[in-house]
Amino acid sequence: MPENTEAQFMKRAIELGHDAMKLGNSPVGSVISQYGQVIGEGLELGKTKNDITFHAEIEAIRDALAKLDTNKLPGTTLYTTHEPCLMCSYAIRHYQIEKVVYGLPVQDVGGHTSGFDVLQTTTVAHWGPTPEIIGGFMKTDCSDLNNEYKQLKSKK
Repeated sequence: MPENTEAQFMKRAIELGHDAMKLGNSPVGSVISQYGQVIGEGLELGKTKNDITFHAEIEAIRDALAKLDTNKLPGTTLYTTHEPCLMCSYAIRHYQIEKVVYGLPVQDVGGHTSGFDVLQTTTVAHWGPTPEIIGGFMKTDCSDLNNEYKQLKSKK
């Protein structure tokens, strides 16, 4: 099986974001890769499940943990259409994901760009090294997805 590229992983995350939106949720999709292969996928399901913990990033983490039958995810990269929130950033750090690639920043509650930089803090010693962060990746495509969602919401 050929290795995927970062753009292919983000395109898949965007597809998952569309799926989430079709179900009435925020348009967030996430993919976790390891060694060039998808090992976890998730879409935002908070409204569908009536449970705020069903964020796309956490669903992708749950999927990867189950598939690998493990309790840590070193050597992995998370691709997500929107910057992980504070809750998701905590999970990313806890499970030792090494790289986070996101499209759009999230004001106020983003785990990297807000005043609570959970992804880069070194004050929690047992979290170990901080993940590499790439923000604004395929930002236009992720913004188009977000704008489509906003248009749908305004019609309701």
